[in-house]
Amino acid sequence: MSDPNPTLGTAAHSAAATAADQMKTNLGEAGSHLKSAATAASEALRGAAGVAGDELKLGKAQLKSELSDSALAGISAAEFGGEAAREQMDALMDKGRDLIDSAAEVIRERPLTAFGVALATGWVIAKLGRRGD
Repeated sequence: MSDPNPTLGTAAHSAAATAADQMKTNLGEAGSHLKSAATAASEALRGAAGVAGDELKLGKAQLKSELSDSALAGISAAEFGGEAAREQMDALMDKGRDLIDSAAEVIRERPLTAFGVALATGWVIAKLGRRGD
C-alpha cells in the first residue's frame, strides 16, 4: 500500500519532521532555562548562606562583647561593694572604740558608781539565769 499522492506524503513527513525539530528546539530551550534557573537558585542559596553566616558571626561577636561588658560591670560593682563594706566596718570599729573610751572615762570619773552598776547588772543577770531552772 503505497501513498497515492507521493507529494502529499513527503509534505506531511516534512511537516512532522519540522514539528519534531521545533519540539526538540523548544525542549532544548526549556532545558536551558531550567539549567539557568537552577544555577541562579544555587547562587542565591550560596549568597543567603554567606549572608546568614556573616550575620551569625556578627551576632556572636556582639554577644561576646555584651557578656564581657556585663562581667566587667559585675567585677567593678563587687570591688565597690568590698570598699563600701570596709568603710562601714571602719565606721563601726571607730564607734566601738569611742564607746570603750567613753566607758573608761566614766569609770575613771565615778569608780564607785561604775562598780555599783556592774554589781547590779551581774545580780539581774544571775536572777534571770536562775528563773530558767
